[in-house]
Amino acid sequence: MFVASIKKRVLEYAEMDTVALKSLRGSTDILTFFTNFRMALNNGLIRAAEPASESPTGWRVNLWVKQGILANIRLGELAEERVELGEFGSFLFIDKDTMPTKWIVTSDNVRIVPGGSSVRDGVYLAPGVVVMPPVYVNVGAYVDESTMIDSHALVGSCAQVGKKCHLSAGVQVGGVLEPIGAMPVIIEDEVMVGGNCGIYEGTIIKEKAVIGTGVILNGSTPVYDLVRNTIYRKSDDAPLIIPSGAVVVAGSRPIKGPYAKKYGLQMYTPIIIKYRDDKTDKAVTLEDALR
Repeated sequence: MFVASIKKRVLEYAEMDTVALKSLRGSTDILTFFTNFRMALNNGLIRAAEPASESPTGWRVNLWVKQGILANIRLGELAEERVELGEFGSFLFIDKDTMPTKWIVTSDNVRIVPGGSSVRDGVYLAPGVVVMPPVYVNVGAYVDESTMIDSHALVGSCAQVGKKCHLSAGVQVGGVLEPIGAMPVIIEDEVMVGGNCGIYEGTIIKEKAVIGTGVILNGSTPVYDLVRNTIYRKSDDAPLIIPSGAVVVAGSRPIKGPYAKKYGLQMYTPIIIKYRDDKTDKAVTLEDALR
């Protein structure tokens, strides 16, 4: 009933234009409602996507959560916000007053290593998560237990990251707030994402996959599976899905046409070269001492 009541009000507010929505700021409990909405995201009670065994992808996208986040942003007014730094003074930023930073305390059992990271309110960080600096985690993201987000990484709005994953330095996980209709990126349990990878446009990476350094996965680039002789790509009714245990590396394929042939031009393409085995598991074993 709690989630159903939140959803009902979110859908009501989502239908309002911005002027009508903002007119409620002084006359209703709308600011309190959206504070509670973000708290439900903080606690993992509501998610932009959740496991669903009946779905062909294994996931159900809760579009209304994205609608709630967008309504929360539209409701806000620009304001100066300060993060107090004790004897070092304070840190100033300017944002919508409905988009504060997340309040994290020791009892959350989350490590935020100093060095310039920012986590927005409305993000779920499970116990055991480690955030190395600098990192940005946007509203609606869900990061499960014992996952490490390494330096210079982005976890975009509403992205879903599973347990015991490693997002290496420079990884970019796309968000959903723009463009309209964008679906959340989903990275399942025990996935290793190598440095400087980009995961975008609603891509789903199934459990225990390994994404090699520099791989870009999105809705317009097919993935060639050399083991199963299959091509994976996004369709009108399904996202790009990387199979469980797949080991994906950056590759290339020839471009057709006389001009491309003349100059030997190639086009980037991700390639599945193998599936995880004992050798792979040893190479990507996580270090418990870091968590």
